[in-house]
Amino acid sequence: MHSKYLASAAIGTLLVTQAMAGTLVYNSNKANPAPRNAIKEVIKDFEKAHPDIKVKINEFDHEGYKTAIRNFLSADAPDVFDWFPGNRMRPFVEAGLFEPLDDVWADNGLYDAMKSSTAASTINGKKWALPMSYYNWGMYYRKDIFEKNGITPPKTWDELIAVGEKLKSLGITPITIGTKNLWPAGGVFDYINLRTNGYDFHMALTSGEIAWTDERVKKTFAHWKNLLDRGFFVKNHTSSSWEEGLSNFINGNAAMYVMGHFMVAQAKHGGLKQDQIGFFQFPIIDPSVPVAEEAPINSYHIAAKAKNKKDARVFLAYLASPAVQTKFNKAIGNLPPNKYAQVDSTEDPMLPENAKMLANTTGGIAQFFDRDAPAAVAKFAMQGFQEFMVKPDRGDAILERLEKFRKKYYKIK
Repeated sequence: MHSKYLASAAIGTLLVTQAMAGTLVYNSNKANPAPRNAIKEVIKDFEKAHPDIKVKINEFDHEGYKTAIRNFLSADAPDVFDWFPGNRMRPFVEAGLFEPLDDVWADNGLYDAMKSSTAASTINGKKWALPMSYYNWGMYYRKDIFEKNGITPPKTWDELIAVGEKLKSLGITPITIGTKNLWPAGGVFDYINLRTNGYDFHMALTSGEIAWTDERVKKTFAHWKNLLDRGFFVKNHTSSSWEEGLSNFINGNAAMYVMGHFMVAQAKHGGLKQDQIGFFQFPIIDPSVPVAEEAPINSYHIAAKAKNKKDARVFLAYLASPAVQTKFNKAIGNLPPNKYAQVDSTEDPMLPENAKMLANTTGGIAQFFDRDAPAAVAKFAMQGFQEFMVKPDRGDAILERLEKFRKKYYKIK
């Protein structure tokens, strides 16, 4: 017989203190209506399929969750909880607070179905995350402007340079951006570094294992400086948010944007039609470097101190299935990491191709600079990126400053 479980309904408070077999405790950071409702539908379906398991949800405000997780994993652990793979989970994994999930991956064919998310889910050779949704980054472009002027989306770095010069000759700024909130500059750095040095190097850099003054990082900055020196980015971007940067894309003053897929809905809201917006994979810089992508992943995990790990594994296996990932991601407008899930292209015909790109990525999937690096490191580094985009001649000095911060942060003598 299962004991009854009492919990307060207040959001942002740890509600559940103990659970016995048959009750699955889930801590959720899904405060926004769409994902919150979507996961509740998934849980309702799960309980129908597994009537012997009752899921109790503890809901947190999204920002408050980031603080609460450090407490509840140690003091009053749930069975299943939301978090992120990659370096965002590393401190908790290394502290022994996450349960390894290699058996969940092996028993459910996920090494094949979620091959593109394997690297992000792995630390020290073990799996610690069950990817549930993600969205791609890359180069969005004004398809109508390209077609009108006979421009083909570039596949290589040299082709990108040629396209940029062509656009400039037409009086169009090649690339828009808004760096007021810093993170868009992080996205540009991520892609140039991934294409220059690869996923493993990028992850080692964001986790503090590589010096910012390393010649390979300088090579990344040299590629970036080439674009900056050519005047490929809009001016005055430091005073613009990403949405304000998007206005240059909407009005045709700029033709490309390094951004996440969420910009498409915003661009259409701003007046563009679907057929005016195109997407291409960020161009290849070094063909010998395995192609990695930027795609922030939302994932599920089991706490090391969970009381009901058996049912937690059943739940994660359910979440990993193509049907569940199809339904959940359709509801929130994201892409399913399981390559056998279906992608709804009714509202956005680009989604299937974007999903295919991510599913076939073999070089690794980065989470985004401010997820892959510790928060303090990310903020300091992205301030440097923003400065570099305004004063590219300061590149070496900026990298030296970042290296001093790295040594101080990681207490390296």
